[in-house]
Amino acid sequence: MTPPVAERQTAEERREQIIRAAVPVFAERGYAGASTDEIARRVGISQPYLFRLFNTKRELIMASIERCFAETEEVFTRAAGGLAGEAALHAIGDAYLELIRSDPVKLRAQLQAYAACDDTEIRRLVATHYGSLVELVRRLSGVGDADMSRFFADGMLLNVLAIMGQFDQPAPWAAALIEGCMEK
Repeated sequence: MTPPVAERQTAEERREQIIRAAVPVFAERGYAGASTDEIARRVGISQPYLFRLFNTKRELIMASIERCFAETEEVFTRAAGGLAGEAALHAIGDAYLELIRSDPVKLRAQLQAYAACDDTEIRRLVATHYGSLVELVRRLSGVGDADMSRFFADGMLLNVLAIMGQFDQPAPWAAALIEGCMEK
């Protein structure tokens, strides 16, 4: 009996698979430590084929960073769902908390993207996408600068607390910070 023939994938489908495999590797090991060989193995392709689809490791990491920001924008947009003002901010914040609690890989990838900002191209990409995220929240909520600043400041603090594992059984100091972020 002959084994089934694997369905050939388009280059775009393969690129998608590679990006999905790259995000957790980047999240775990950062830009410098992420191995394109490991990513290729996870997808079941050769490293030379990976480099035919992504010319450089930087290009692949940047594509994974773009993916993380795009997914966050989708979560924010769905959460706002026609709400405005504080109600929109609250819904977006709740959805974001659910995202980072349910998929900590996304949070680690986000933090690795910030850490990789010593690379000029990555810094520019991260700043562009972070700015787009700020403008998206501004459009969705309609709130002013002070509320936007507090929203993103609270979000970054919650990122740090989440990565330290302080959500499920927070230390008293962390519980106080979490509660402060949740007050509206």
